Amino acid sequence: MRKHLRILIVIASFFLIANFADAGERVPDHPRGYVCSKAIGALKIDGSLNEPAWRGAIFSDPFVDIEGNAKPRPDLETKVKLLWDDNYLYIGASLEEPNVWATLTEHDSVIFYDNDFEIFIDPDADRQKYFEIEVNALATEWDLFLPKAYRDGGSAIDAWEVPGLKVATHVDGTINRFDDKDRGWTVEIAIPWRSLTEPGAAAGSPPRDGDQLRINFSRVEWRTRTTADSLVKIPGRREENWVWSPQGVVDMHRPEMWGYVQFSTKPAGEATFEPDPTHEARMRLIRLYEIENEYRERHEEFTSSLETLGLDNLGLTAGDRLPRVDLREGDFDAFLDVEVPGSKRNTRVHIRSDGRIRREEIEGK
Repeated sequence: MRKHLRILIVIASFFLIANFADAGERVPDHPRGYVCSKAIGALKIDGSLNEPAWRGAIFSDPFVDIEGNAKPRPDLETKVKLLWDDNYLYIGASLEEPNVWATLTEHDSVIFYDNDFEIFIDPDADRQKYFEIEVNALATEWDLFLPKAYRDGGSAIDAWEVPGLKVATHVDGTINRFDDKDRGWTVEIAIPWRSLTEPGAAAGSPPRDGDQLRINFSRVEWRTRTTADSLVKIPGRREENWVWSPQGVVDMHRPEMWGYVQFSTKPAGEATFEPDPTHEARMRLIRLYEIENEYRERHEEFTSSLETLGLDNLGLTAGDRLPRVDLREGDFDAFLDVEVPGSKRNTRVHIRSDGRIRREEIEGK
C-alpha cells in the first residue's frame, strides 16, 4: 500500500510542478486561516459540541475539494471549530452524512478505508516531523508520526502515539443502519500541548496570544450503494477527499499548503487573522528545492547559480529579491529575506537540501 501511495505522490508532485509552470509560476494563494479563541469553561470530551464554550466558538468555512477550485464543491458539508486552554487544543468537527457507517474497531487500523475525519499538524512549521490523526464514526483512531513527507523520502511511524489524546464521536442518527436517514456525526478531540512536539524533544507548551500553528483537516468520503440491510462501496470509484485548506493536488502530505490557526485570548470574533508574510518566500524556496533536486538528478551535484536553475523556473524576474544558495559539502542551504510590515527587523527564510524550512529574524535595512 505504501509503495502504491508513493507512486501516486510522485505523479501528483509532477502535476503540481507542471501546473505551477503553466500558471506562469504564480505562487499558490495563501492557505486558509482561523482564529482560535480561548475556552471559557470546561469541556467534556464526549463527541457532542453542545457545551456553552463550543456554542460560542465559530465554525470554519466549509471544506472544499482537496484540489481546490479546480473541482466541484463537495455535496456534503464539513466544518470545524477550535478552542484552546492552558492544557489542550480542542478540535470539533461536524460532518453531514445521510448514512453514517464505520467498520474498523482496532486502534491504528488504516482508518481511511472507512469514511473518516483527519488532522495534520506541523508543530514548528518546518515541513518535517509532523503528525496525523484519523478517526472514524466509531471513534476508532489512528495516530502516526512522519519524520518527512512521503515525497521527500519519509515513511510513517505507525507505532507512535499522541500521549494523553482524547477522542470521542457522536452520531446524529443510527450508525450502520441503512433503512433510515441520518443527519451526520461529530468528532471532538483534545490534544495536550505537551504532546504537540516531535518525539524526544522537550514537551510542548500552551500558545501565547497571536501565536500561529500549521494545521489542516481532511475528510475521506467513499461513495456507496445501500439497501435496507447493507452498504457497499461503489466498485471502481475512488474516495472523495475534502479538506479545510486546499492542497492543489491529491496529497495531504504537503505541509506548506496547510492552513494556519492563530490563537487569541479575545472573545470569538474580536481578533483578526494575520496572514503569514513569509508565505510567498516559502513557496518560492520550495520551488527552488524541487529544481535543485531535479538538477542534481541530471548532474550529480547541486548548483549555487540561479541563472543555471533558471529565474523563470523559480517564478522570479531580475527585479525581484533573489534567493541565495550556499553549497555545503554536497548539500545546500538557500534563503530569501522578507520585509515584515510594521517590524524593524526582517525575516530570513531558509530551506535545506532535505526540504526542511526554518526562519530567523535579522536586522532590517
